[in-house]
Amino acid sequence: MNYNLNNLPERTSKPRQYGFTMAMDKGLSIRQAEDFVSICADHVDIVKLGWATSFVTPNLKDKLKVYKDAGIPVYFGGTLFEAFIIRDQFDDYRRLLDKFDMSFAEVSDGSIDLDHDKKCDYITKLSEQVTVLSEVGSKDADKIIPPYLWIDLMQKELDAGAWKVIGEAREGGNVGLFRSTGEVRSGLVQEILTKIPFEKIIWEAPQKAQQVWFIKLLGANVNLGNIAPEEVIPLETIRLGLRGDTFLHFLGIEKKNTNTAPPFEVD
Repeated sequence: MNYNLNNLPERTSKPRQYGFTMAMDKGLSIRQAEDFVSICADHVDIVKLGWATSFVTPNLKDKLKVYKDAGIPVYFGGTLFEAFIIRDQFDDYRRLLDKFDMSFAEVSDGSIDLDHDKKCDYITKLSEQVTVLSEVGSKDADKIIPPYLWIDLMQKELDAGAWKVIGEAREGGNVGLFRSTGEVRSGLVQEILTKIPFEKIIWEAPQKAQQVWFIKLLGANVNLGNIAPEEVIPLETIRLGLRGDTFLHFLGIEKKNTNTAPPFEVD
């Protein structure tokens, strides 16, 4: 840090087991990736190349090297995994991971119907090759998964070999964990946390209000994902209580809320 401030929440340090920030690269150029890591490398734990953008990204190996040289792991978005699975190309996907020297992979079923036992089998097989992140939740806003099933799916995927599970929200933060308006399904989150340790979950939370909500609930070291590159530094200030949204929170002071409507509805 550039200077000293007392009474800041303690942040975990890299390599972190929790307190993760997962940034989403939706098609940065090599120059943009270089600029990004020059300012944010200390605050980014892993980068996801969103959905299947890696398929059309030019100079992919060169961009991956930018992140690798900065000490930031990268993985392909789960939709790319699904694109291979629906075409019966799982072995090709495994070879792809080796070709690009990937150490992480995401297993998801947000866009396809995939038997859960089969999904867990993919997790187990891939966990012998790379570190697996598995995503739970649908990209279909009309598909509502009850809390007990979220818990069951998450636990089974952790048992199958996933290092962490990701709560689906898409890059817009308007499905899965959230309503179409971006409001947190707070009852769902609270129920998940009764069974799944918070450090094992990465909550996709691309919107600032969502990030604030999770930080106030779980503290500065909650795992958050789908963070836009330009929002990484702002997020770190929210984690540290150095932005208005959490400025008083970590000092044990809260403003009186004169607005009778809560920022997020309760299930």
